[in-house]
Amino acid sequence: TDAIVRAAKAMRDGTPDEVRQASAKTCLIVDDSRVIRKVSSKIAKSLGFVPIEAQDGQEALARCKQAMPNLVLTDWNMPEMNGLEFVRQLRAIPTAHAPIIVFCTSKGDAEDIHEGIGAGADDYIIKPFDESTLRAKLEKLGRG
Repeated sequence: TDAIVRAAKAMRDGTPDEVRQASAKTCLIVDDSRVIRKVSSKIAKSLGFVPIEAQDGQEALARCKQAMPNLVLTDWNMPEMNGLEFVRQLRAIPTAHAPIIVFCTSKGDAEDIHEGIGAGADDYIIKPFDESTLRAKLEKLGRG
């Protein structure tokens, strides 16, 4: 998926990938599955993040308006507000320090990845994933 993500970012931004350099503190995990949120929280903690959970995009957006996280891991398919709409609305919020956003979803077609990156995500992980996959992705983004 890395090559697809790079191509989608280039189309979205018109610029090459940039690694963001900022110290990571909080990770917002957005997924309607309690099990996925708990597993992702455990992984985030092991990577040095303070995890915050939300069960859908609407709740996640409210949390971001209260305090912008450093990193967002979001599912795509959720009730109330799906991940794609959440990412679009999150990117519309003016902030001095925009979070890194990674889709963690089962939607893995090239078209889906392009759409997710086009909406404002920085990267994409296809479910199921494990700690080493997430760690490698975050290290690539400068957040591991």
